[in-house]
Amino acid sequence: MTELAEAPPRLDARLAALRRVAIVPALNEEGSVGRVLDELRAFDPGLEIVVVDDGSTDRTREIAAERGAHVLALPFNLGIGGAVQAGFRFAWENGFDLAVRVDGDGQHDARELTRVVEPVLAGDADICVGSRFAAKGDGYRSSRSRRVGIRMLAWIVSALVRQRVTDPTSGFQAVNRHGIRLFAADYPHDYPEVEATVMLFKHRLRLREVPVAMRARAAGQSSIGALSAVYYMVKVTLAIVVAIFRRNAVPLEEVKQ
Repeated sequence: MTELAEAPPRLDARLAALRRVAIVPALNEEGSVGRVLDELRAFDPGLEIVVVDDGSTDRTREIAAERGAHVLALPFNLGIGGAVQAGFRFAWENGFDLAVRVDGDGQHDARELTRVVEPVLAGDADICVGSRFAAKGDGYRSSRSRRVGIRMLAWIVSALVRQRVTDPTSGFQAVNRHGIRLFAADYPHDYPEVEATVMLFKHRLRLREVPVAMRARAAGQSSIGALSAVYYMVKVTLAIVVAIFRRNAVPLEEVKQ
């Protein structure tokens, strides 16, 4: 008797009822972006995918287009913050109810999105972040120096937002319409996730973290090397101190309805 192929997991009815989009920022990720898109389709065949190509010089945008993604090709490299904000602007202007953010380097496993979207679908959070440091087990671990730096930032951010944050640099996220609106209006541009966490607090949006396993990047090279770790720490620490004393980033009334 021929074995039947295993059926794909049934999509959560709450998710299926929403207009949903995946935002995939990518810079020279031709070696991994195809796999990322295939995994997103396997998670949710009805998910619209927008790849924000941040000035790649390889075949990133061509591969994304071949896989059926909508490609936003930026005219030059804006950096991760500019690319992510372009994706959220696309999500806001096109009326999406839910956006998930998955990096184009293959570190984020789309199978973990079930866990990441759950607090948002349940109405318990405006944004949910997948945290590699809240996960148990022997999954992918970044370098020791980077882990130390992230934990220092986590301590600072937790104190500022009065909530325990374990992975303030994670870009593995699910965001509802309120969060999409905020990030479409204003999003930090250099090393944005840390500052964005402070923005959420200032705008009284609800943040949750869930434990996820992450992988080593499938190809390409990280934008943050070991030699830049000290510069990164100093710059981000100064940025979040400035951010906490700023007035609200952009009044949400200024975002196009």
